[in-house]
Amino acid sequence: MEFLIPLITLWAAQLLAAISPGQSFVLVSKLALSNPRPVALAAVLGLGAGTIIWSTAAIAGLAIVLEHAAWAYTAFKIAGGVYLLFLAIMLWRHAGDPVELDPAKQKKVRPWPAFMLGLATQLANPKVIVFFGSIFVALLPAHSPLWVYVVAVVIVFGNEIGWYAVVAMLFSVRKSRNAYIAAKTWIDRAMGGFLGLIGARLIADA
Repeated sequence: MEFLIPLITLWAAQLLAAISPGQSFVLVSKLALSNPRPVALAAVLGLGAGTIIWSTAAIAGLAIVLEHAAWAYTAFKIAGGVYLLFLAIMLWRHAGDPVELDPAKQKKVRPWPAFMLGLATQLANPKVIVFFGSIFVALLPAHSPLWVYVVAVVIVFGNEIGWYAVVAMLFSVRKSRNAYIAAKTWIDRAMGGFLGLIGARLIADA
C-alpha cells in the first residue's frame, strides 16, 4: 500500500494531463483526419517514446536532488500541486472552446515522419516538461525501490499511447469525432475538477 496509492495517483494525474487538449492532441487528431490510421498511430508511438525519455530523465533528476538537496523534494510537491491547480483552472475556463480542426489544410504524411513528428512534439511540449519536471517527481515517494520507478515509466507510457491511440481511432470516424466534440465541455470540466483535487492534496501533503 505504501507505493500502490502514489502509483495510482500518478496514473490518474498523468492520464488526465494527457487527455487535456494540447499540442499532442491536435497533432494526432489532425493526422487521423487526413491520413490512414497507421500514420496517426505512428505519431502516437513517437509521443510514447518522448514520454519514456522525459520520465527517465525525471527519475535520474530525482536521485540527484535527494542526494544533494533533500529539502527540494518538498518544493517539487508544492510546484507540482500549483501546476495541477493551474491546469485545472485552464481546463475549466476553456472547456467551452471549440476544437479547431480543418482536414482540408492538412498534408499527407508517411508513418516514419509521423513518428518523428510525435517524438519532437512530445520533447518540446511545455506541458509535458512541467509535468515530468515537478508532478511526476512529487507523486513518487522519496527513495522508492527501483521497481516503483520502472512501473511508473510503464504507467505513463501506457497512458500516453493508450489515450492517443483512442484519439487516433475516434478522429478517423466522423460519428465518434462529433460525439467527442459535443461532450468536450463537460469532459474538460470533470477533468479540471479532479486535477484540482489532486493538486490541492499535493500542496497539503507538502
